[in-house]
Amino acid sequence: MEKNRLGKITGAVGLKGELRVYPFTDFKELFEEIGYVLMDDTPFSIKAVRYMKGLVILKLTGIDDRSAAENCRGKEIFMYRKDVPPLPEGTYYVKDLIGLIAVDEEGRKVGRLCEVIINTAQDIYMIEPFEGGNPFPIPAVEEFIKIVDIEKGIIGIKLIDGLRGL
Repeated sequence: MEKNRLGKITGAVGLKGELRVYPFTDFKELFEEIGYVLMDDTPFSIKAVRYMKGLVILKLTGIDDRSAAENCRGKEIFMYRKDVPPLPEGTYYVKDLIGLIAVDEEGRKVGRLCEVIINTAQDIYMIEPFEGGNPFPIPAVEEFIKIVDIEKGIIGIKLIDGLRGL
């Protein structure tokens, strides 16, 4: 069954088994809407969610002390794709963006979106050029991202001088 990657556990918080999670989404409130996460293909019910400095703090059923929480460090958490709630308009799952064909404002195919770097200011889309060379960054803001069409498999981008040389 297909899964969506939600985040990575970076450590424990406190003594009661809370997990510090680096989210792979800019819609952190998602953790409040779902009832479980998968870790090592095992489902864990979410008992509580809170936030601390851009991270998600999760309390999961069955992880009840600091030692158990520390044993989860470095593991990624997932959920089944069929259970993923719809995102707000204009937001996308990284999994759906990877592989989109990047086209410039003239409609020329420039490359393929190969990676999404999640930053606090804005995400960065890495475009792997079709003509070869190193991937180049495109800030994921309206000024540079003109259209995202998951159904057609394209992302419209605005290229500016020097962007490919970064």
